[in-house]
Amino acid sequence: MIKLIVVFRRVWIRCIGQLAFAFIKLVNPGLKTAGSIKCKNIPQILILDGASITLANQVVLNSANFGYHLSMYKPVKLFAEGAAAKITIGANTRVNGSCIHARQLVSIGENVLIGANSAIFDSNGHPLVMDSPHTRLTNTDEPRAVHIGDNVWLGAGVTVLPGTTIGSGSVIASGSVVRGNVPANCIFGGNPAQLIKQY
Repeated sequence: MIKLIVVFRRVWIRCIGQLAFAFIKLVNPGLKTAGSIKCKNIPQILILDGASITLANQVVLNSANFGYHLSMYKPVKLFAEGAAAKITIGANTRVNGSCIHARQLVSIGENVLIGANSAIFDSNGHPLVMDSPHTRLTNTDEPRAVHIGDNVWLGAGVTVLPGTTIGSGSVIASGSVVRGNVPANCIFGGNPAQLIKQY
């Protein structure tokens, strides 16, 4: 009986997710898909001012805690803001309960694993302006593109800061804060993230 309940709940979560995604795609002309997208539960997808989000075949957007080995604090959130803003996610990539926000470009390759509660963004939202901090509330900083290569694994709770490039095949340890260039085929971790091992 328990097995039947588990199967029913998984099917229900997928059905709700697929229906929600179909509606989101209908009302967001900037959302482009190639092939089949797997949606578990309801993601938050927001596309403003002529921005675009492109999802390749077999991308998984997982916003369901049920059946996932960690607790997700929030559903998947994809937010592209501004006429030039683009989010591109390559084939077979899995996004689990994480936020991706672009004001310029966030490019994610194929076969990427993004653990729950991670954040990837190309803009801090506000400039540092230490000489006039009172202006932070009314100004925005300049975005800097983020590039994540193929076959990258971001552990849970990773933060990828503006201007970061992560080379293909690399692993970022859980809880890391990543800024700058991460070479291909290595393990990075910490705050700030540093090289742990190069393969």
